[in-house]
Amino acid sequence: MTTLIRGAAQLLTLRGAAGPRRGPALRDLGLISRGAVLVRDGVILAAGPGDGVERMPEARGAQEIDARGGVVMPGFVDSHTHLVHGPPRLRDYEMRLAGATYAEIAAAGGGILCSMHGVRTSSREALVEQARSALAVMSRHGTTTVEAKSGYGLDRDSEIRCLEIARDLGAVPTYLGAHVTPPEAFGDSDRYLEWISTEVMPEIARLGLARFADIYCDEGAFTPAQARTYLGRARDCGLRLKMHAEQFQPSRGALVGVELGAVSVDHLERAESDVIGALAGSDTIATLLPGSVFHLGLDRYAPARQLIEAGAAVALATDFNPGTSPTCSMPMVLSLACTEMRMLPAEAISAATVNGAHALAMGDRVGSLEPGKDADLIILDVSDYREIPYYFGVNHVRLTLKRGAAIEQNPD
Repeated sequence: MTTLIRGAAQLLTLRGAAGPRRGPALRDLGLISRGAVLVRDGVILAAGPGDGVERMPEARGAQEIDARGGVVMPGFVDSHTHLVHGPPRLRDYEMRLAGATYAEIAAAGGGILCSMHGVRTSSREALVEQARSALAVMSRHGTTTVEAKSGYGLDRDSEIRCLEIARDLGAVPTYLGAHVTPPEAFGDSDRYLEWISTEVMPEIARLGLARFADIYCDEGAFTPAQARTYLGRARDCGLRLKMHAEQFQPSRGALVGVELGAVSVDHLERAESDVIGALAGSDTIATLLPGSVFHLGLDRYAPARQLIEAGAAVALATDFNPGTSPTCSMPMVLSLACTEMRMLPAEAISAATVNGAHALAMGDRVGSLEPGKDADLIILDVSDYREIPYYFGVNHVRLTLKRGAAIEQNPD
């Protein structure tokens, strides 16, 4: 089947870069006025000026989709989510609004362990429905690729179940067994990491249930030394590496991720100059998650400008989870990135598409509109890409296509 998407006021191709964009290149959207995209069997044949694409022999008889003077661009790549998480943590939310801290909420039975209980006691059907509903909302907001971490089961069976659900729903699965230490480990985090590293993680890798392994390196979770051991074993299992680091404390855990060649280090709200310099001099992508700062009511966002100016590759993601970032909206993340972290609209779009793709080691398949790549794209009812973050909390996505097929269409 061949499809022609025509009539775009602005076509953002994000084409041309072999790797993630850095520095001034983040502002290069590969913008084409009055552009068109030609798709055959889910793969892009051409993306360029409309008069040229529409005259191609392959465009004859193609099914047409009229962008009606809107913006056509790659679908968002949400490279950091906790997709499968069970019920929302509404009690945590109320406690936080009443002044309780993250640590106080956890001590009162909330936080990650609350979600652990929810995941362990929920049926597979309930977890599938929760995750599927979230994916539908993500699609309506223009997301076409979603990473999904485990980490709310924290025992063998629950973690495997969450990874299976993520895989079956088409997400990119990441094993986050090292989220926190569960109660049955009696506070012995070293013993818990030894168990998951030598028994659970090798089984998950053998079954092909995860592409990445992740660890939460911060106060109340795991130390940089523990992260080094855990991630080293993950690498030995054939898994690629990710990290949560520098979220609440400047632990320098991110330096471990850079040292071990992690694909991305995420959060970085407390990143200091040495971490920024290390990321800038490495292939590790700095994935920033402003939604969690906003929802927690904090005022220290990740140092996006310093990272960009130092030359680090920056990505953006929702951090969708029930405790600190219950949002499925990448457009809202772009608004936060621009307003709170002073990223330019073009930088934010690059970070949420092509750089997000590289944060999942999928830059050869998604994140830009180029011949040979998957036809994952969105049509927005705006005439200028800068309107996407400008109208915060507003969803302008009219049509979302995954491999050329419409997966969500918002009403006109």
